[in-house]
Amino acid sequence: MNKKLAAALSGGAVLVLTLSGCSSDDKSDKVNAWSKKVCDQVQPQLQKIANANAAIQQQTADNSKPADVQKTDSAAFQQISQAYKALGTAVDSAGAPPVDGGETTHKEAVKELNTSSAAYANLQKKIDALDTKDQAKFADGLKGIADELNKISTSGDEALKKLQSGEVGTAMAKQKGCQKPTASVAPGTSSPKPGAPSPSTSPSKES
Repeated sequence: MNKKLAAALSGGAVLVLTLSGCSSDDKSDKVNAWSKKVCDQVQPQLQKIANANAAIQQQTADNSKPADVQKTDSAAFQQISQAYKALGTAVDSAGAPPVDGGETTHKEAVKELNTSSAAYANLQKKIDALDTKDQAKFADGLKGIADELNKISTSGDEALKKLQSGEVGTAMAKQKGCQKPTASVAPGTSSPKPGAPSPSTSPSKES
């Protein structure tokens, strides 16, 4: 019953600032310095998102108990929400990138990251409110959450795309901290307490 939710996470733009770009030798020192400042703070948050994504994917068996699905997904949504909030803070604290239009792009990116954080926090509230005693109703509720997740994941990311474009995007792509991580947490661990990293052993699906 959790497969649709996992698919929505995997297929959407869940991992922001995960860049691929060609290298270039003519980028200014200021742009590279700005990119390093952002990416050094970004990596731990991308790792949390990857772990949360993988935790949801692990809880996709048809015989998964609603209570287990609810517990896993709730913790994952909380973790993703916190990660997006931290990403917004990281980008905000770095200031505007030293490029034309950097101030506007910077403000829009921070706003988008904070909006995503609030959206995932809202999803956590919704999944916590589902009735796990009625499997049919729970499955219907989960479907609704998956549909909403699809909307969150696939819309409103233009500001982030702009932040990752041009000179800044190329510079960020060369920073190790902005590379897409692989979820890796010891197997057999129990569901995390609120705010703790979610257990995961399988890598998050590339989008």
